[in-house]
Amino acid sequence: MSDRPFVSLTTDFGTAYTAICAGVVHRLAPEATVLVLDDDVTPYAVVEGALLLRQGLLYLPVGVHVGVVDPGVGTARRPVAIATGRGDVLVGPDNGLLIPAADELGGVTRAHVLEDPAYRLPNVSTSFHGRDIFSPAAAHLARGLDVAALGPSAEPETLVRLPLPDPVVSAGRLDAPVLYADRFGSLILAADRDDLVTALGTLQYGDPLELGWTDADGAPRTERLAFAATYGGVAEGGALVWVDSSGLLGVAVNQGSAVARFGRPASFVFRTGVT
Repeated sequence: MSDRPFVSLTTDFGTAYTAICAGVVHRLAPEATVLVLDDDVTPYAVVEGALLLRQGLLYLPVGVHVGVVDPGVGTARRPVAIATGRGDVLVGPDNGLLIPAADELGGVTRAHVLEDPAYRLPNVSTSFHGRDIFSPAAAHLARGLDVAALGPSAEPETLVRLPLPDPVVSAGRLDAPVLYADRFGSLILAADRDDLVTALGTLQYGDPLELGWTDADGAPRTERLAFAATYGGVAEGGALVWVDSSGLLGVAVNQGSAVARFGRPASFVFRTGVT
């Protein structure tokens, strides 16, 4: 760590509870720079939090990164610290949240379970491990503690991995599972531009696509929309398919909400819209 260590926080807690976690880090490691990457992950949405961390941590300084989207708080799920090839340490629940980011940061080099009470707050609640376990561990790591001091090692292959879905690519058709909805109501998909091109052939911005999905009542639906480079590539209120800043495909509505328009289907089917 540098003379001014760096700690980030990503949670589904909202502002107040995340600020408490930041306060714990500041109190134990006053020399650290503490950044809240996000305190507004959709509650319990582990996949959303994991993909945000995977995208965001690449752009942050090497440091200690706390991630807490933890619907299993207080259960037998393990609290862990994961060292990565880039030199970062990721701290949070062993529920799959941290692994996509760890893979992007050079892979898991070692992991330890947060068991030593010396690196927790004196009174550990059953429902706020972000405050009582993860933030104190991060502060001690920022001060130079070796990750091995936190508790027993955990073999990397025993860490929980999220069962992220894969797209189904076939000639003339792309089935793209929906991963999550962002704060603008855009639906982010488990597919990228290469998947779309492999399925449908070379595409130009503005080309029409046929979008298929099943609505909340179980009825099949279809709509034509454009493949666009930007939201502004369609009229206000128009729907589009675009490549988001992480490289994934998304379905959006210019200055509107794809969730409001399409709901939250499990997946979308894309076919060429040219007839």
